[in-house]
Amino acid sequence: MRKQIAAANWKMNLSQSEVDALLDELFQTSFHLAAHQEAIFAVPSIYIHQVAAKLANKQNMFVAAQNCHQKTNGAYTGEIAAPMFSSVGVKHIVLGHSERREYFAETDALLAEKVNAILAVDSTPIFCCGEPLEIREAGTQNSFVETQLINSLFHLSAEQIVKVVIAYEPIWAIGTGLTATSEQAEEMHAHIRSWLASNYSNEIAEYIPLLYGGSCNESNAHELFACPNVDGGLIGGASLNINQFLSIINIMDGLF
Repeated sequence: MRKQIAAANWKMNLSQSEVDALLDELFQTSFHLAAHQEAIFAVPSIYIHQVAAKLANKQNMFVAAQNCHQKTNGAYTGEIAAPMFSSVGVKHIVLGHSERREYFAETDALLAEKVNAILAVDSTPIFCCGEPLEIREAGTQNSFVETQLINSLFHLSAEQIVKVVIAYEPIWAIGTGLTATSEQAEEMHAHIRSWLASNYSNEIAEYIPLLYGGSCNESNAHELFACPNVDGGLIGGASLNINQFLSIINIMDGLF
């Protein structure tokens, strides 16, 4: 059975006291994660130690970084390398989020280097891909996303690719209140899985978790997660509200 994942992406939000309050409220509430389910919190790097302490000894709950540098060390002021994250127990790193592609000009080639850096320290890249509105309107979203995967992931060996989590996030649905329909999400996820099968094997394609990101919330999570090829979500704004995020975890647990 594939992993199912509810991954919170806090982006550049919350104060130290708000982080404490949110996680304290989380653990005062009853919820369940099955053996094949995970809750991941991608937090601003300054809060990693704080969140890791809160998650210590919690079953299937992990802290993640939101980015890393492609080099292992060096004169890169302000950057954090994958080995540094690994050394403090961070084993998941989000890569290629559309905001980093747009605001920091991250390219497919650069992301391929970052994927390599993360895998080199035996950690898990949560690799984001997705199309802007003009590509969706032109009907070329499948080839656009396939190119992202070819350029950034498909150089990996079979042993490496199975360590990757892929998150499809239609850019036109991020922070806009718009959401891909369940049919649109399932269509893209099915395409991604078929590309994985074509480039690797059916067994590998069926193993890799595919998450949906793009204004996923408690109102649409059930319909999205019920799709055969959607294995959870990369949750943005809704993850900042603990009641909403708990609802999403409970929806995941109820479906899978």
